[in-house]
Amino acid sequence: MQINRLFEILYILLDQKTVTSRALAERFEVSQRTIYRDIETLSSAGIPVYMSKGKGGGISLLPDFVLNKAVITDEEKEDILSSLKAVNAVHPSKTDTALKKLSSLFGESNTDWIEVDFSSWANAQNETETFNTMKPAIIGKRVVSFSYASAKGQRTSREVEPLKLCFKSGAWYLYGYCKSRDDFRFFKLSRIRELCVSGQNFQRKSPKQIFSGRNVFQEEYVTLKLKLSAEVAYRIYDEFDRYEQQEDGSFLAEIDYPKGEWVVYYIATFGSHCEVLEPENVRNDVKAELQKTLNHYL
Repeated sequence: MQINRLFEILYILLDQKTVTSRALAERFEVSQRTIYRDIETLSSAGIPVYMSKGKGGGISLLPDFVLNKAVITDEEKEDILSSLKAVNAVHPSKTDTALKKLSSLFGESNTDWIEVDFSSWANAQNETETFNTMKPAIIGKRVVSFSYASAKGQRTSREVEPLKLCFKSGAWYLYGYCKSRDDFRFFKLSRIRELCVSGQNFQRKSPKQIFSGRNVFQEEYVTLKLKLSAEVAYRIYDEFDRYEQQEDGSFLAEIDYPKGEWVVYYIATFGSHCEVLEPENVRNDVKAELQKTLNHYL
């Protein structure tokens, strides 16, 4: 309790410049003697706080004081403020005040060099509502139920012990123990509907790290060897680690992609700018899918 009071006293002094011991005692509902001890504690910690008597006197900080490097380094300050900027993208109404307080405490006025927005370009209202409902359920360890649409469009009812909200590859996911499937699962927030938080609690603990390896969503991967035209160079730079540009401007690229029918859908996003070189079975699958698509226009 004292450490919280000390930090708040420090913030008040940074904000108001001078404040009386009586005002602080009333604010924290403690005696003035306790406030005097707090001031001594701050002074012992190297904070340049002093007291002046007479009219207009009170407790003050030396001008231009910022949190000492001995307490926290410049790099740590930047990391904290940058992290708060990212969290601010999720829940600005509850983070903005903390960001302003710490900016003042650190003596930093320029916190606008980074801006983060996790929402999609499309209407993300449902995803935001799901996020805000899921957060207290995770913290309170409450079982949730919802309707979920699979990648194939099948909608099922799920009962889940929610463990973590995860942001991966441009999308938000819920990681939890699915009681309906008796296994751990990822659920894309945009596919969750009819979310309900139950009164049932669970004791299962969340793992400290989920994305520790590449086999998070799928157990098997296929290595795709593709020839891509120069018109999609921007995607090559964004999505591929292994590529080589040819004399004609095209690219030969490789990517490890989860096995399944979505491999064909991924390749289709490149349109006519992509040719599958290997493996042969994927090349044939793409050819068959293109033929079925063409049949719609005959």
